[in-house]
Amino acid sequence: MEAESKAEAIAEAESKADDQVEPSDQWAHKAWTMLTTVRRQSPLIQCITNFVSMDLMANTLLSAGASPAMLHTLEEIPDFTPQVHALCLNVGTLSADWLPAMKAAADFASKSAKPWVLDPVAAGASGFRLNACLDLLQLKPTVIRGNGSEIMALSKASVQPTKGVDSSHESTDAMEAAKSLARSTGAVVAVSGAVDIVTDGERVVGAHNGVAMMQKITATGCSVTALIAAFVAVDPTNALEATALALSIFGVAGEMGMSLAKGPASLRMHLIDSLYGLDEATLISRVKITNFCD
Repeated sequence: MEAESKAEAIAEAESKADDQVEPSDQWAHKAWTMLTTVRRQSPLIQCITNFVSMDLMANTLLSAGASPAMLHTLEEIPDFTPQVHALCLNVGTLSADWLPAMKAAADFASKSAKPWVLDPVAAGASGFRLNACLDLLQLKPTVIRGNGSEIMALSKASVQPTKGVDSSHESTDAMEAAKSLARSTGAVVAVSGAVDIVTDGERVVGAHNGVAMMQKITATGCSVTALIAAFVAVDPTNALEATALALSIFGVAGEMGMSLAKGPASLRMHLIDSLYGLDEATLISRVKITNFCD
């Protein structure tokens, strides 16, 4: 049933997509250029994230060619954060002790014109969590990446019934909320789902790669947020394209890993291996990104 619902959601989204505006092969070649740039430059990405996701986020960055730094102590922020190429903040296991470090790091990134990405995990689950995310939005993230329910909670600034970190909404359900959030914050907003939606408030694109079983591996969403940070680090003036390409490439790695996997545990391993081993021909043949009509 899960695969069927994913297929139905993809079909519905594709019916709204217009891939004539920018041919898919242009996106594919951009994807290879972006990945090779990350591999060549190896941007340093600071991740202040949750205990559940640290391992997979760090290994995702390493397998893509970036350099992860999992520093979260407030006292280290003034010395370290100005040196990074991008910052990734994830509120998954948020605590009052960690929040000052997140705010300080985001403030340093913003003041030094370094891109930073926010992952508002379960933003609508509690007032504390929602208010923390709303405070972080004031520090001008470059990109916000969440699931449909998270983006809708941020857009409405309201606590809502949730399934924890899982979404109760498809990405396409949150398209208008994403556009509104992008316009109000100035950030690029990405909504993960069967089709990943990316918008700057005006333009909307969809990344159509990935497999349903990726939802059965904890921290895949967190990890693609870190990958977005690496991509935006090497192309900060084109955050929308960098975000869409990161989502698509991570999805391609998932598709390749799924062809070798027997279940979620082996998919996790093959996902990392596939991202590490991606070659030009494979990537160009698999990337699928489309532009959405209004």
